[in-house]
Amino acid sequence: MQIFDSHTHLNDDAFIDNVEKYIYHAEKLGVCKMAIVGSNAKLNQLSLELSHKYDNLYSIIGWHPEDALNYNDEQENILKEQLKDPKVVALGEIGLDYHQDVTPRELQMKVFRRQIQIAKSMNLPISVHNRDAFEDTYEIIKDEDVHANGGIIHSFNGDVDWLNKFIDLGMHVSYSGVASFKKTHEVHDAVRATPIDRMLVETDAPYLAPEPLRGHQNEPAYTLYTLEAVARFRDENPDVIAKATYNNTLKLFGIKD
Repeated sequence: MQIFDSHTHLNDDAFIDNVEKYIYHAEKLGVCKMAIVGSNAKLNQLSLELSHKYDNLYSIIGWHPEDALNYNDEQENILKEQLKDPKVVALGEIGLDYHQDVTPRELQMKVFRRQIQIAKSMNLPISVHNRDAFEDTYEIIKDEDVHANGGIIHSFNGDVDWLNKFIDLGMHVSYSGVASFKKTHEVHDAVRATPIDRMLVETDAPYLAPEPLRGHQNEPAYTLYTLEAVARFRDENPDVIAKATYNNTLKLFGIKD
């Protein structure tokens, strides 16, 4: 079984001093590739350093809505140069976060739109953070039209109606440990309804550890447990889900295995 963790943060303080240990543990559980996601200047740079050091790591870089206050022309020019790096597979994580509301919503939306436009100009998919902002996230992606290069709604936690809306925009959805939680019934329904060719899996580590490890620090290895939960809700063999999500991720990111 080969598993691709499509969204993780080995560049986070929780991992950065023991990256090889976490990669080794992930490989023991079949997680053989992972995308290391940035969110600001520091974490974008660390993502690039890690993806250059390890062949099986790839970079997703961009500016998270919580960091949008620090996004300016200078940072945009740096980002554009970084996005030319061959180990970069997507622009992200970008989007809207109305739960934290650290950044004014109008500024979040402006920075989100701008980064989508940059991704389109560079033929890159986007990795989207959406927290308590379904309507505005949907409207911006729809308005900007990302069909040509697509993207991911990472850690998807919506219902079937929202699933179908984003699928219609040309997006993929990636399931995190949230899909394994016992009471997230709407997400379980979305898992069952997701077209197999639009599905990815992730950890979002160090956050959102899946059952049976909920409450512990998450890590890339635990993508396996999310994948098993997805297979269980769909009444499919985990090997089938692993193969499909692995190939979907390679295709979306333009990676030749």
